[in-house]
Amino acid sequence: MPNVAETKTRRGRADKRQAILDVAFTVFAERGYRQTCVQEIADAAGVAKPTVYNHLADKETLFREAMLAAADAAAAEYTAAVDRLRDPGPDLRAALTDTAARLLRGGSGERGRALHRLASAHSAEYPALVDEVMRRTMIHLREALADRLARLALAGTLRPCDPDVAAEQFLALLTAPLETRTRLGTRTPTAAELRAIADSATDTFVRAYT
Repeated sequence: MPNVAETKTRRGRADKRQAILDVAFTVFAERGYRQTCVQEIADAAGVAKPTVYNHLADKETLFREAMLAAADAAAAEYTAAVDRLRDPGPDLRAALTDTAARLLRGGSGERGRALHRLASAHSAEYPALVDEVMRRTMIHLREALADRLARLALAGTLRPCDPDVAAEQFLALLTAPLETRTRLGTRTPTAAELRAIADSATDTFVRAYT
């Protein structure tokens, strides 16, 4: 029989570790890896510096785990958006537009932009980490979307197609204009702008695949 006290202790330790990782990601995103020190993260998390080291061995491990935790959180958000297509209902266009809008909100949000910025800045220094972040986010998203599109094609809702190619093209219709707008300015795209991208991408995709 599980020891209740031990279970609570493990859960509390896991929660504290996650809280430290969340704060660390925010600090790294604001200051960059090189400019950030562990003491700053400890102060921001409201814990002693040794507490950080009790959970994570060193600054590099802290950075790695913070990046991966943020990637996993983003992946969960993307998966939830794509799951809208499990049961799209009678209006496929509406379901695709809703999925597109949710994916855009995730990608253009504070965490999504910070993850992309940190990965780009440290791709040469930590290539394996950046590859893993990509695997857990965009590659996972593409695979999940391809699975949903394959099921829609089998059901006759979409025309027969290569679901991997279809997923890649749908995501490209979303990410290309979003990246363009991001490069043109530092502000986050408005809800209306994201909706316009989602509508345009869905319209192009539906014309090609239905």
